[in-house]
Amino acid sequence: MKIIQINTVCDRGSVGRIAVDLCLAVEKNQGTALLAYGRGKAVERVPCYYFGSKKETGIQVLMQFIWGTNGKGSKRATNRLLKKIREFKPDVIHLHNIHGFVLNYELLFTFLKRYGKPVVWTLHDCFPFTGHCAYFDYQNCDRWKTQCESCPQYRSGYPYGLLRDNSHINYREKKEWFTGVPDLTIVTPSGWLKNLVGQSFLKDYPVKVIYNGIDLSVFKPPQVGSDEYGNTLYKDKTVILGVANVWEARKGYRFFEELAKHLDRSYQIILVGLTKKQIKALPPEITGIMRTGDSRELARLYARADFFLNPTLEDNFPTTNLEALACGTPVITFRTGGSVESVTENTGIIVEKGDLKGLIRAVTENRGRFTSEACRDRARFFNKEERFREYIDLYQSISTGGEKDVATESIHHYDKL
Repeated sequence: MKIIQINTVCDRGSVGRIAVDLCLAVEKNQGTALLAYGRGKAVERVPCYYFGSKKETGIQVLMQFIWGTNGKGSKRATNRLLKKIREFKPDVIHLHNIHGFVLNYELLFTFLKRYGKPVVWTLHDCFPFTGHCAYFDYQNCDRWKTQCESCPQYRSGYPYGLLRDNSHINYREKKEWFTGVPDLTIVTPSGWLKNLVGQSFLKDYPVKVIYNGIDLSVFKPPQVGSDEYGNTLYKDKTVILGVANVWEARKGYRFFEELAKHLDRSYQIILVGLTKKQIKALPPEITGIMRTGDSRELARLYARADFFLNPTLEDNFPTTNLEALACGTPVITFRTGGSVESVTENTGIIVEKGDLKGLIRAVTENRGRFTSEACRDRARFFNKEERFREYIDLYQSISTGGEKDVATESIHHYDKL
C-alpha cells in the first residue's frame, strides 16, 4: 500500500507532526509513504518531497493581501506535485492543510477528479468550506451555510486580507472545485466539525471522525522522586497552566489576564507560547514562557499544574487538552467547538463560552476534586498508535472498495469511556 500525504509544511505545528507520524504508521504497517510539502524544511525520518516555491508563495501572499483571492497562484509548484503523484503512483492520496499559499486549488482538484484514486481529506479547521476564514465562531457567523459575503473578518481572520473582501467569489469557486471528487472521504478530528461539514457544501461526501492522538510515552507525569517541575516549581501554590502556539484573541488570552485579577496569592498562572513583548507586559500573577519545542519540558509543566485552562473561543479539537490529561492534569475549557469532546465529568469542567465568573468558580471551587489516575485513564483513548491505526484501516478499506465505518468505531469507543 502506497500513501502520499500532502500538507503545507513538514513536521511543523500539530498538522505537520500528524502528517509525519502518519507516514511512520504507514511504514510500520509494511506500506510505502511519502510526505509532499510546500514550505519549510524536510525531516530525515520519513521520505519527503518539496514541491513549493518561495517566489510563488510570495506572489500568493500578495494576491491574498491585495485582492483577497485564495489558491489561485502556485501553478508551477502544483504541477510539480501532480507530476510527483503520477510518478509515485499512490493507492491513496491524503490531503491535510492545503491552505498556506503553496497550491493552486483548481489544478489540484481537477487532477483529483480525473486521476481515479481514492482521496482522504482531513479537515483540521473550517477553511475548506468557507469563503475566507478558518473559524467563524468568534464572529458568530453562519454565512458559510449558504453564501459567504461581506466577511466580518476578512482583514483579521487567517488568511489575512487588506484591501478587498473576496469571500463571495472564493466561496463559489471552492464549492465548484472541492465538490464532485468521485472517491473522496473526509476525516474530521471531532464530532463538532463533522456536524459542520454536514451543513456545508461538502455534505455529500462521507465523513468519518478520527480523533487526534498523542504520544503517551512523552506526555506522562514525571517519575516519583525526580527533581523536576513537579517538585520544585511554585511548590506552595495552585498552578493554572495555559499553552498555545500563538496567543491571540480567539485563544482566550484576555481571560487569563482577567482571571489573575480575581485570584489571591495562593494561585499562580503560567502561560506557555508567549512572545517577548507579551511577557514584558504580564502582571506578577502570571509567569510567561516563550514557545518551547521540547515536548518533555512541556510535559513536566503539564504535570506540575493543578489545572490546565483552555478558554478558547474557536477550536476544532485541541491536542493541548489531551496532553494535559495524559500528564494527570484536569482540564477546564469553554464549551467551544470540539474542545469539550476530550473532557468528562471525572477529568475536568466545561464552562459556558465567555463566562469569566464560571471560570473563577471552576478554578477556586474544585481543587482536589479530580485525580491524576482518572485523567490519565481518559487520555489512554487518545493514544496516537490506536488513532493512527484507524487511518490505516481507512486506507485499506477505501483502496480495496470496502465499507468499514471508522467513524462509528471511534465514536462508539468514545462513548464507552
